[in-house]
Amino acid sequence: MKKLVAVFVLLLVIAGLAVAGAEILRPYRGYAGKVIVEIPPGMRAPQVADLLAAKGILAQRWPFLLLYGVGRWRYHLQAGAYLFDRPLRPLDVYRKLARGQVYFRSVVIPEGSNRFDIARILHERLDIPVKDFLQASQNPAAIRDLDPQAPSLEGYLFPDTYQFEYHTSAAHVVRIMLGQFRRVFKRDIEQDLSESGLSLHQVMTLASLVETETPDPAERPIIAQVFELRLKKGMLLQCDPTVLYAADLDHHPIDTITESDLQIQSPYNTYLHAGLPPGPIANPGLASIRAVLHPASTHYLYFVSNNHGGHAFARTLAGHLRNVARYREEVAGLRRSVPDAAKGRKHRK
Repeated sequence: MKKLVAVFVLLLVIAGLAVAGAEILRPYRGYAGKVIVEIPPGMRAPQVADLLAAKGILAQRWPFLLLYGVGRWRYHLQAGAYLFDRPLRPLDVYRKLARGQVYFRSVVIPEGSNRFDIARILHERLDIPVKDFLQASQNPAAIRDLDPQAPSLEGYLFPDTYQFEYHTSAAHVVRIMLGQFRRVFKRDIEQDLSESGLSLHQVMTLASLVETETPDPAERPIIAQVFELRLKKGMLLQCDPTVLYAADLDHHPIDTITESDLQIQSPYNTYLHAGLPPGPIANPGLASIRAVLHPASTHYLYFVSNNHGGHAFARTLAGHLRNVARYREEVAGLRRSVPDAAKGRKHRK
């Protein structure tokens, strides 16, 4: 009799293990499209299982909890946001959370983006409130060791492609971007900076002007040389992007600069104030930084858009005025032929 009971119990155990194994290895998907599940810190395993079942990730709670019970001495469920987009076995779901395979999003920060641009990008890609990023990037304390004059972190939020965890914080993003700048600084900038006779503050401010003036890498050393010559001669830089940045700081962004915009009362307005603005107006890429450290050997003092994605350069005011007249004539022609073709930010020098 005891043998029969033992055999019966053994059969029940085997059957139970078979059922459990089948359930643990059975893929399930009870949702459509993609689902992001956020596991907050401190959430207990039964609550996690309830959440996963409610979201359609698990058909039943118990296979997941069984796996957790077996593995809890070696692995802990890790907090974070997790992406689910295909049928998974409870075993796969458990491994995903135990290994912390959180959902990362690729975020591209283009060269020449300023803090306001980056805030909008992060809001769209990571749902970070714009005000949170602007506040986190306003305090320059984290860069004071390299640039004691920095009014904010503008210029040091290095443009690159980043992988950020979904719903990460603005402060974390700032730390990562500053860390990338420091790596680039050590590797590609520090040695040339020590030989340039310029401070990092001057280099990054000039590089931000160069970056926002032209997308053409070949023009950047020339424009850097124009600005450096104008500074030496005590001339106004008259850099249009500084006017745009002044408007951004005043919370009144503009797209097309008018004559009245050139009178914006701001220390960043280089049409009114001689010398460099108080700090960078954008976050330049390495090419623009190198252009400032190694400017072209020309004698140009002026440049204006050539309406073809580049600029016409001149050594004298007379030559510059001819270029400006040509620019305005072409713009007028474009407006007559295609009314909307000439819309956009104008660049005067």
